[in-house]
Amino acid sequence: MEFTGAIDGITGEIIRAAIEVHRSLGPGLLESTYEACLAIELTDRSLRTERQRSFPLLYRSIKLEHGYRVDLLVQESVIVEVKALEQLLPVHHAQLLSYLRLARLQVGLLINFNVVSLRSGIRRVVNSYSPSPRPPCSSASSALKGNGP
Repeated sequence: MEFTGAIDGITGEIIRAAIEVHRSLGPGLLESTYEACLAIELTDRSLRTERQRSFPLLYRSIKLEHGYRVDLLVQESVIVEVKALEQLLPVHHAQLLSYLRLARLQVGLLINFNVVSLRSGIRRVVNSYSPSPRPPCSSASSALKGNGP
């Protein structure tokens, strides 16, 4: 799906639903609780929502049917990763970006419910990755082959 006003509308509705869940429950609960409640809220808003959707992964020409699993997939176009952490770390952003790249989707939301104000716990992640036909050989891989600097 193209990065369009439709995606903006979906992410806006997801954020409004997450705010409602956070307003009702507050911080301090398990990630799985927020995920379940957010899925209910999204479904009530007529958004197709799948929990714990697995995606295949191709590794060395071998297809792993359940290569990775996303918390929520909304309208087959937005991945939502739910967290209940003291703080979001760069690795959480990288995880969502990897999921987006592998699923060939453009937009995801990283939502940390363990905050006083949910606005400070929401990160929109955009996948602008477009694979080249043949990736360039990095200096790290050259060094591993003995051709380093």
